Amino acid sequence: MKHHDQVVLVTGAGQGMGQEIVQHFAKAGAWVAALDINADAVNETISLLPDDKAIGLIANIADSTSVKEAIAKVVAKFGRLDVIVNCAGVGSFDTFLETPDEHWDKVMSVNLNGTFYCCREAAKVMAKQGSGSIINISSTAALTGEGPSHYCSSKAGVMGLTRSISRELASHGIRVNTIIPGPTNTPMMADVPDEWTQKMIADIPLGRMGESIDIAKVASFLACDDSGFITGQNIAVNGGMAFI
Repeated sequence: MKHHDQVVLVTGAGQGMGQEIVQHFAKAGAWVAALDINADAVNETISLLPDDKAIGLIANIADSTSVKEAIAKVVAKFGRLDVIVNCAGVGSFDTFLETPDEHWDKVMSVNLNGTFYCCREAAKVMAKQGSGSIINISSTAALTGEGPSHYCSSKAGVMGLTRSISRELASHGIRVNTIIPGPTNTPMMADVPDEWTQKMIADIPLGRMGESIDIAKVASFLACDDSGFITGQNIAVNGGMAFI
């Protein structure tokens, strides 16, 4: 099994991409920690997995102390941390001129600050081990600029974070990469106005919206030895909608 005995932490694991990624790694032999801010959502995800393969964690990734405590629980349970997939994210449908400060702050706090906190704490554990894979999730909106300003900015920041820390962490045996999904069939996408959704699909050369399993398979690749010479990369999984 490709991920036999790997310890994998997935944030935003309560639904959508995160939930699919958790299941994909567990089926491939990994020990999985499923993290989300919503306790009921975490419990639902855990119920889909073998009893002895996963733990659920409730944490707010926008709070650095909460992140530290969650990762400490992973290490206490499994003894190590091999992979983190930073999938947690939020959005808000605001026009730029009418974006409230609190909406800007919330999106940036979760999508960018939260990813930073998770990367930093995971890397501290991985550096002691001398190995690890950090996988961040951005968005094609960061490439095209199509979307609310706070969402596009936060996801572009994730790509810059990956490039920066991949250089610093390489000497510790840690690889850092970003997946850039296009429009994907998730609960978050269900909140997008239908007019926007149809326009996005029309712009995808492969003619369909992405599915969570498309993202999970790329995360699996980036977490295993098959991608052992890949770091600092932003990999678009968007059906050809936009190029890096």
